[in-house]
Amino acid sequence: MSTSTSAPASAPRTWVIDFIVLAAIWGASFLFMRTSGKAFGALPTAGLRVMIASLFLLPLLAVRGQLPALRQHWKLSFTVGVLNSAIPFACLSWALLSISTGLSALINATVPLFGAAIAWWWLGDKLQGSRVLGLVIGFAGVALLALFRDTGGGHAEGASGWQAILACLTACFFYGLSASFTRRFLPGVPSLVLATGSQLGASLALLPLTWWAWPAEAAPAQAWGAVIALGVVCTGLAYVIFFRLIERTGPSRALSVTYAIPMFAILYGVLLLGESVTLWMGICGAIIMLGTSLSTGLIAWGKAPAGRKP
Repeated sequence: MSTSTSAPASAPRTWVIDFIVLAAIWGASFLFMRTSGKAFGALPTAGLRVMIASLFLLPLLAVRGQLPALRQHWKLSFTVGVLNSAIPFACLSWALLSISTGLSALINATVPLFGAAIAWWWLGDKLQGSRVLGLVIGFAGVALLALFRDTGGGHAEGASGWQAILACLTACFFYGLSASFTRRFLPGVPSLVLATGSQLGASLALLPLTWWAWPAEAAPAQAWGAVIALGVVCTGLAYVIFFRLIERTGPSRALSVTYAIPMFAILYGVLLLGESVTLWMGICGAIIMLGTSLSTGLIAWGKAPAGRKP
């Protein structure tokens, strides 16, 4: 009796801890990308991130005896790495040379919008009622943020504000594209296999660009610390926590961590980088969050379809 009553009490606490830790880790990734990007540049930062993550994940895969699965699915998982890591990480690292961590994290919250739109276009997922409205609202929020942009403490070192926002949106598009690609071509493949294979594929794709763009001056210890934290904690460890969260709560609830990431990213930027949060960023961020919540079905307006529980 005592065992059956204690299990339900501990499970919710474990889920909440994983959720908060993951949001805090991924929120910190914007801070680490900004810090390391200033020293290494965008391409080396992205390349080092996935290479370090690969070195972290590969032994875990070997310990779990899943190397044969990686050999079986290496071509498609490597392709996922280009779509889901190489291109987005490079775009975000470049954008963070110009705009604040908080602003980039707010834009990154549009990933589910792109995911829903691409799944509708490519996979035939139905988008009706509030989900369509959510897409319109979410992209309207992004448009307002871009048209009346404020870098929120960013420094125009590598791109103007709208170019940096476009780079963030490009990253979000490829995140959404990779989700549909994985669902279409890699159903049932173990998550750790996909994580490791994708990081290896991204490493191969970024290796020549990292070599080509490597800075002439040696990077300081702080930048090395940031990029190591980016690879080990924000990529390798974060994947492990994310997959555990999926196992415990399901993919829908796990993906909702996207909504908590901007809060942590903005907090880190204000406390550690002296960035500012403008009222306009807050308004547009709320619009984006509303649209994303509607488009993913997290919240819905109107009656539930017949035969389904609301």
